[in-house]
Amino acid sequence: MTAAYVALEGGHVIEGRGRAPGTARGELVFTTAYTGYEESLTDPSYEEQILTFSYPLIGNYGVREERFEDDRVHPRAVLSRELTDDVVDWLESEGVPAMDHLDTREVVTDIRDEGAMKCGIAVGEDVTEEDALAELEACKEMSDHTEIGAQVSVDEPEVHGADNDGETVALIDCGAKGSIVSSLVERDAEVHVLPYDAGVEDVEAVDPDVLFISNGPGDPVNFEETIELVEESVGEAPIAGICLGQQIVAEALGGSTEKMTFGHRGVNQPVLDLDSGRVVMTTQNHGYAVAEPGEHLEVTQINVNDDTPEGLDGIEHDILTRQYHPEANPGPEDTLDFFDDVLAMASDRSQRTVPADD
Repeated sequence: MTAAYVALEGGHVIEGRGRAPGTARGELVFTTAYTGYEESLTDPSYEEQILTFSYPLIGNYGVREERFEDDRVHPRAVLSRELTDDVVDWLESEGVPAMDHLDTREVVTDIRDEGAMKCGIAVGEDVTEEDALAELEACKEMSDHTEIGAQVSVDEPEVHGADNDGETVALIDCGAKGSIVSSLVERDAEVHVLPYDAGVEDVEAVDPDVLFISNGPGDPVNFEETIELVEESVGEAPIAGICLGQQIVAEALGGSTEKMTFGHRGVNQPVLDLDSGRVVMTTQNHGYAVAEPGEHLEVTQINVNDDTPEGLDGIEHDILTRQYHPEANPGPEDTLDFFDDVLAMASDRSQRTVPADD
């Protein structure tokens, strides 16, 4: 059996079965999702993290590229109770270490008790516990990954749905899932995907009906260029955001964000809409949350489990954000109408600003 060790912050080392060789370090997190492992593994929000699957068997329906959210695997390593050979072959081809035959219940309990933590992993024929501990020693805090946006964003602008005749969307790519783009394109939007550090002039060149800030990894305060863009765009165009996008919008409008103990990651997070009283089930993947929305944003939805803000609306301006992933992939599709609401907001704003005929 190939050796495999994961060293947790504090020095506790867990042994398992090595599946895909290599060494890695990152923030140890877990997801409760029981399907959608392909989508989770290609979600850019898992950049610089080591992903533990709490569901015991991962890979039971194979690996299909059409399910991918990006063109590569983003977690630095993968832990599972049991991984099928299909998933192992995929991870090995991507150079992503993986181990199984460990008690993932113990790992999840540690994270819930101690919080998301630094860890190191070593997998291979000749690795030792010391190799995993060395990776742990070299691991940085998530907030110290100040250039994480550059790791997951497009380098050059891209256009999707160029033949569509609906609203024009400037999507700032802080680590966008592919299904966010497809959800907008399917609604006849023309989507211009811009780098995370795009400036006002880049957005003005697109002349969008809505500025959309994507999901992504890391600490929102490190996305300084995106925060500045939102600050300068308030009142100029409607603004929408998902996940990290909500946090960035809050930071830009005088609010604040905070790191959560172990975050929300899974497909069964209940969200209460404060206006309608309706509860919907949502897909989530984030380790930071809005602490205070500031005076320009109103909290309209909250997480049923811990009351963290799940939806923000602008009080003075056209702003609509969600902490969860309305596009799902994987997960329930209870909130797909968010995209309709965003495009309707943009359309209404456009109609209000059209000069009257003489």
